[in-house]
Amino acid sequence: MSNMLKEALASAGVVAAQLADTSRVEALARALEAEPRHVALTVARGSSDHAASYFAALTMSRIGVPVASVPMSIATLQQAPLRVKGQFALAFSQSGRSPDLVATMRALHDAGALTAAMVNVAGSPLADAAGAELPLLAGPELSVAATKSYIAMLAMSAQLVAFWQRDAELLDAVRALPEALDCAGALDWSKAVDELRDVSQMIVIGRGPGLAIAQEAALKLKETSSIQAEAFSSAEVRHGPMELIDRDYPLLVFAPRGPEQAGLVQFARDMQQRGARVLLAAPADVQDATLPLVSTADPALDPIAAILSFYVMAASLAAARGRNPDEPRYLNKVTETH
Repeated sequence: MSNMLKEALASAGVVAAQLADTSRVEALARALEAEPRHVALTVARGSSDHAASYFAALTMSRIGVPVASVPMSIATLQQAPLRVKGQFALAFSQSGRSPDLVATMRALHDAGALTAAMVNVAGSPLADAAGAELPLLAGPELSVAATKSYIAMLAMSAQLVAFWQRDAELLDAVRALPEALDCAGALDWSKAVDELRDVSQMIVIGRGPGLAIAQEAALKLKETSSIQAEAFSSAEVRHGPMELIDRDYPLLVFAPRGPEQAGLVQFARDMQQRGARVLLAAPADVQDATLPLVSTADPALDPIAAILSFYVMAASLAAARGRNPDEPRYLNKVTETH
């Protein structure tokens, strides 16, 4: 069994460990409540940036605060004046060591923003720069392909939004998430391995909170199976990328519960009629579903379970393609950009 698969399957335990002590995330939520926040900013790269997309979707839809991703070169290379006093900036990182993340968070903090960092490595330079640390508690991650640390970021994002919003129902749903993750890790996605074993390019579709997992799935398909996979919203793909989709073109469509589901399912049907090879990941009550999804205690958390089911499949797919998902070519666990 690859480290990628072992670590993905450990995700339920990671979330349970987070839930055992929520004092830090509660303290940050109280600070966020203390005064109005007109905008929130995220700072991240790679899988961490996809987790930031999930946080953004939850924050905008449930709290109404607009969220923007900060291009780090604005702070590090251009050294632009940042008018962020009193606003909220949140960094996401597994290692907390990349110089551009550290410098950007320090600049935002110095400019008067309320800053915090989700980090998996305790006492990292990023956490020190941000001032407030939300430990992910994922433990050592040996595979280059991040799995449990990504799921830890999604779960921590849901906790933060729930405490910020004082949403007791969402908090109860997060507390039930470890059990849902155990179920998600046991689902049979072997059909996806069969369909994707020989492909060289594909598109992954999501929308709303599910776009974050489509982005993450596309990245993992690149780095573990060398498939040129690109992620799009089901709305955005109709503005140009859909020209690529012809007969036998492979698509993976994530359609978890929520207001976006009906449009995603209809998109999958439209592409099937065109002759595309569509893998539709959806709950059991969706008639056309080809890959199963677990329904959690709140639809907003369904993407977290969905990406775990994908990770298990991605590890098997890499092996079927003769690749080691733990050691992608040309990649390192810690990427230090400037």
